[in-house]
Amino acid sequence: MKITINIDDRYTETEIAVNCNRVSDDIDKLLAAIRLLDMKLTERKDWWQHILEASDVIYIDNVDKHTFLYTSNGVYESSLKLYELEAKLADRDFIRVNKNSLFNIKHIHSIEPNFDRRLILSMIGGSKLIVSRQYAVVVKEKLEAYYD
Repeated sequence: MKITINIDDRYTETEIAVNCNRVSDDIDKLLAAIRLLDMKLTERKDWWQHILEASDVIYIDNVDKHTFLYTSNGVYESSLKLYELEAKLADRDFIRVNKNSLFNIKHIHSIEPNFDRRLILSMIGGSKLIVSRQYAVVVKEKLEAYYD
C-alpha cells in the first residue's frame, strides 16, 4: 500500500482519494474508519447541546424510552431513538448487541462467553455489555470480519 500526503496552504479542506483496482475488505474498513472520524452527533448534557465525534462514543443504551450515549467524558442524552441512531451509524463501527444497546467495535477490550450462549463485552474504560443470544452470532461474525 502506498500513502501520499500533499500539504499545501491552497487547500481549504482535507480531501481523501483512494485509488485501487478493487474494493477489498481492508479498503471497506479504511473507509468506515474515515467516515467515523468525520461523523458528528449533537447530544444533550446538563441542558446544553454538545457536538460529539461518533468515534468517541463507547456505547449507546436505551433506558425508559430515553437514549443515552456513553463516552469517556460522560453520558449524553440523544433526541434520536435507538433505531434511528442504529440506521445513522450502520456503515460505521457500531453494532446492536441486545434490544436496548449498540456498541462501538473500536472500544472493545475483551469478549467472554456467558451462560446460555450469551457474550459479555468488556469495553475500554470498564463498562460491560451483555450480548443477547439473538445477537451473539451476528456480533461474533462482525468482530471476526473486523479483526481479520
